[in-house]
Amino acid sequence: MPKVVVTDYTFPNLDIEKQVLVPGGCELAEHQCRTPEALIEVVRDADHVLTQFAPVNANVVNAMERAKVIVRYGIGYDNVDLAAAATRGIPVCNVPEFCTDEVADHTLGLILATTRCLFQNHHATSAGDWGLAVPLGQMRALARLTVGIVGLGRIGQAVAKRLAGFGCRLLVFDPAIPADEIAQAGAEPASLDDLLGNSDLVSLHCPSNEKTRWLIKESSIAKMKPGAILINVGRGDLVDPDALVAALGQGRISAVGLDVFSPEPIPADHPILRMENVIVGSHIASASEQAVVTLRESAAKTVLKAINGEPLPNIVNGVTNA
Repeated sequence: MPKVVVTDYTFPNLDIEKQVLVPGGCELAEHQCRTPEALIEVVRDADHVLTQFAPVNANVVNAMERAKVIVRYGIGYDNVDLAAAATRGIPVCNVPEFCTDEVADHTLGLILATTRCLFQNHHATSAGDWGLAVPLGQMRALARLTVGIVGLGRIGQAVAKRLAGFGCRLLVFDPAIPADEIAQAGAEPASLDDLLGNSDLVSLHCPSNEKTRWLIKESSIAKMKPGAILINVGRGDLVDPDALVAALGQGRISAVGLDVFSPEPIPADHPILRMENVIVGSHIASASEQAVVTLRESAAKTVLKAINGEPLPNIVNGVTNA
């Protein structure tokens, strides 16, 4: 009987996974591991591993004695050591399509909230202060802005499609996407430096890896247009939080919309939580009832394919099971 270990999950239960896997003769082992030490013990005899946020580092991967696949609940996979899994010949798969519309919609919500200063005006009006809550120059129309999109994957493309209707100029930095495909998305290809220097608003939609961690830091912020807006719904470690707080305090960045942060959860005493020109969320841009169902079904079905010896979808570390 194949043993499927779920290292951690934020769902009320694993009923959806059981509906997919138990009829296939699987044993489902549920855990809520938060440390590598705890993980090492539970993955040792796993045939297949489902993971959400648990730190599946090299030591954890190397403790797996018979794992045939690691499937990550979600798009990102930065909590899994891909190189260690590749060395062991273990495919790592993600679920890239489950929440494209949700995250793109959330991005647009943050863009409109920051360009139109919705929260500042709401709070002022609720407090009885009738009138414009911010200087007039902070109220911006998208049609007169240049928006830079960093990363033109599924979500970046969906954001570009939504923004096209607002009439803004779109710049895209994504070295993996040909210039003609960027043009087909209604955008102009740009280097990262050109995008930062010419964008009134920068929206991050790239994965977290060794090339993108701290992509937005003191040196890159210095290249941004003074008073630019930053949106991050990608990964928290794309942005250096200390550099961001400093830039907000200095006015180098005028507003920020964040659904992710480093670290997560945001510490309760972090200064960014007290800034009026910041909108934050708790990594919930992907949330909708249907998206969660799709995520869980897709992850479980990937495990089922591994059990049945079928080709695996969405392998992110180059290891096939063929």
